[in-house]
Amino acid sequence: MTVTSQNAGEDNSVQAVKVFRECVNAIRTKKLIHRESSQDKEFHFQNWIRDRLKGTKLAFETGGRNSYPDFRLVAHIIGFEVKGLAYPGRELNYDCNSQVPTGFHNGRDIYYIFGRYPSEPDGNAYPLLDLVICHGDFLNADHDYIHKNKSVKGFDSYGDIMIRDRKMYVAPTPFGLASGLAHTETLILPTDVDLPKDMECVGSLLRIETADIIVGYSFDLKTNTIIPQTIPNPSKGRTHSFRAWRVACSSGEPVALSAERTIRHVEEADDADEQE
Repeated sequence: MTVTSQNAGEDNSVQAVKVFRECVNAIRTKKLIHRESSQDKEFHFQNWIRDRLKGTKLAFETGGRNSYPDFRLVAHIIGFEVKGLAYPGRELNYDCNSQVPTGFHNGRDIYYIFGRYPSEPDGNAYPLLDLVICHGDFLNADHDYIHKNKSVKGFDSYGDIMIRDRKMYVAPTPFGLASGLAHTETLILPTDVDLPKDMECVGSLLRIETADIIVGYSFDLKTNTIIPQTIPNPSKGRTHSFRAWRVACSSGEPVALSAERTIRHVEEADDADEQE
């Protein structure tokens, strides 16, 4: 049977809704996050999502430590990338280690799962405070960029030190882009997706492509300055529309894009750089 891209997209949305509902049910039945110790700063939330995927009965594969995305469904061309956020703490943006967020990667639709949990819990078991699952295009609609690390040799007085250009990307989280996401569970999908009646639309979100895009940069080792190289965006002004959904009768405010929060996202990223 041949599956068209449109049908594949609709099927992937159905699977995303299943995962979302399973997460919502787990939150409301007080399924706690468990960490092995206070040193577990990475995998506790990812393990919580793994257990939710098991609850859906969907067959899935778990990626390796540095693979992308974190989970891939077996019978459907969809993957999930998981990002845990300690609250209060850095929540408006996150570091992307060598992988720019995207809604499509290696033939799969990519969905991002963001969850906030207490930054200083009083034990090793604690609740998830809120949850957002969004299609990757909400964060970045470019599917063509391919990340590669490069290097240059000949640095230092003897000429035998190599400089490795290992890029780190800082992307906004949904909490850095929109208001109304705190202390509830929200699913953000492209507008052309229709959901069952027990799902309620709580906001329309329109993202507009920028006038210029960065295609390169240069770094001066003497002055420690970085200079971006830009070109006009051929898709300038193109709109990408999304809708925010919740299980019907859920609590929470309507969801809307917030210019103020986007500005705060940039400031928070600058602060994180200064702390390194």
